[in-house]
Amino acid sequence: MTLWRKAIFQNPSDKAIRQFLLSIHRIAVVGLSPKPDRPSFAVAKVMQQVGMQIVPVRPFTESVLGEPAYASLSDVPDKVDLVNVFRAADQVDAIVDEAIALQIPAIWIQQGIINEAAAERAQAAGLFVVMDRCIKIDYLRLCL
Repeated sequence: MTLWRKAIFQNPSDKAIRQFLLSIHRIAVVGLSPKPDRPSFAVAKVMQQVGMQIVPVRPFTESVLGEPAYASLSDVPDKVDLVNVFRAADQVDAIVDEAIALQIPAIWIQQGIINEAAAERAQAAGLFVVMDRCIKIDYLRLCL
């Protein structure tokens, strides 16, 4: 008797991640904290320093890192290349659904956040998906 097991989500190769990171310019950071001691702030700041435009997505916040903040992805004007997620795993489903509906081409679920079903759904919808990795670490390791 053969037992079939559902495939486990696989991140793209380092080569594909590098190519992707070098091709993007505008990152919507969901859950970007205005507090400098928070990981989301530190990561977004480095990405801003390497030339990315950061778009904070955080309700009840006016601005972060000198950029105006928006309550949701749907409120962000103009196109974004990537949604970078700093929210709890149980909140990723709604973010993925919104990214798919808005036809955002990619989603990066930060290191320590795992929601395989949401990642697989995004991938099946054609998004470039990275999960449980830090965009700052990968950018510094692969692109500099």
